[in-house]
Amino acid sequence: MATILSLGDVLFNDLEAPERIPFGGSQQLVVHKMVGGTRTVDAMGRDDLPLGWSGTFMGKDALSRARYLDAMRIAGQALPLAWSELLYTVVIHRFLPVFEREWMIPYSIVCEVVADHSQPQTSLSGPSINDLIGADLSTANSLTASIGNGTLTGLMGTVNTAIAGVSSLANAAQSTINGVLAPIAAVQTQVSTLIASASNTIANVSTLGGIVPNNPISVAAAKLTSQVTAYQSLPTLYNLQSVMGRMSANLGGVSGAAQQITMAGGNLMQLAANVYGDAKAWTGIAKANKITDPVVQGVQTLNVPVRPDNAGGVLSG
Repeated sequence: MATILSLGDVLFNDLEAPERIPFGGSQQLVVHKMVGGTRTVDAMGRDDLPLGWSGTFMGKDALSRARYLDAMRIAGQALPLAWSELLYTVVIHRFLPVFEREWMIPYSIVCEVVADHSQPQTSLSGPSINDLIGADLSTANSLTASIGNGTLTGLMGTVNTAIAGVSSLANAAQSTINGVLAPIAAVQTQVSTLIASASNTIANVSTLGGIVPNNPISVAAAKLTSQVTAYQSLPTLYNLQSVMGRMSANLGGVSGAAQQITMAGGNLMQLAANVYGDAKAWTGIAKANKITDPVVQGVQTLNVPVRPDNAGGVLSG
């Protein structure tokens, strides 16, 4: 576990620290089963899992460290237990050191949770519009390359250029968004044309490869090749059509500052937490308003992007 683990005033280092610590627990439930299979479930509160791990004390002070932890167990005092973003108050329930050498003492420990002081995670922020469009653009480029149509490749190049010219889609003006939607629409039109062409090729071949009496072998081979190519290209074309449609829909939901909020004091982090459920998204609001200070001075009406923009810092817009 590549993080600092501490219990009381004891820091666990190297082999002393575990590779993993399970945490969490269960909800205390009372289940009332009714006639006919109906049931009522009453939630009685959290029941945190005991926190336990194992490790090995190494070195000249291995035995003294083990004895010190055992003294903490005997004292039965509430102790702070912390690692990463997690912080608990615990009481040592069981501590089992194993004497192998004075300089090598394996141990296991179990702590009962008195209180969980970790900040609860009540929401998960989704990807920003820049992340969504970037991922779809990468997929679309790969699909276009596999299709190998020159016209389609050129149109996708225009889409790439248009998107590359926008530093932050979340804060872009509607005219800028329209400048990206137009080449995307052109790609969609070309994809629809290619789908229609492939479908027509398949529908017009009444016999396999067009092999009929008095039909030259070269003509039959050409028809067979076009039929196979059409069958192979259709799934990729439909996939590209879906990706470009999703890009268009996502961009259609962006209109620069979609709402305005008036604040009297406060800060952008609290505003971002209220709007997006993610305080870290305050930088997107700052970029939309051309400011760098998260503290709101006086009464201000702020432009708030419709989607959180976590790309870069406040100066990258």
